[in-house]
Amino acid sequence: MEIRFAVKEDAAAIREIYAPYVTDTAVTFEYDVPDEAEFVCRIENTLKEYPYLVGVENGRVIGYAYAGSFHSRAAYKHSAEVSIYLERSQHGKGIGSLLYRELEKILIRQNVFLLCACITVTERENDAHLTDASVRFHRKNGYALVGKHELCGYKFDKWYSIVWMEKLIAERVSDPEPFLPFSRLNV
Repeated sequence: MEIRFAVKEDAAAIREIYAPYVTDTAVTFEYDVPDEAEFVCRIENTLKEYPYLVGVENGRVIGYAYAGSFHSRAAYKHSAEVSIYLERSQHGKGIGSLLYRELEKILIRQNVFLLCACITVTERENDAHLTDASVRFHRKNGYALVGKHELCGYKFDKWYSIVWMEKLIAERVSDPEPFLPFSRLNV
């Protein structure tokens, strides 16, 4: 598998990967699948500040991961929120871990120290729209559970809770270098 930076031409493939998460799961709280033009905007806007990676196998995008602002206030610039989505047939093959490791390498160069992941969690056994696979994936990749918002999202006629998990990827220093936007990083 090749890992590279996303380009606007990847928007259709990324949308295709994301669509079942919207229509069939509570993994994302979006109700409607964004159109391809929206994905072009998301890719281009993300790449101004943060990395957006795709995993490609035999010329086909099979997964993607990206970072974004954890919060808009300046004091949060050394923290980032991360997201990852894979084709369902690619789960459990180590692709997500590879994408996250590459993302971490870039974010360290941007002077990011802490990664945060917002994850929907199950409240009931045998939920047709959600498993706790994402929590297990993040735990396996070094993330720790740090908080929970009870029943804050409503989808598929049910309330869902979210948890926050985080991972320290670099030693915090008392006088950190400024955050370096991805668009100014030499890659």
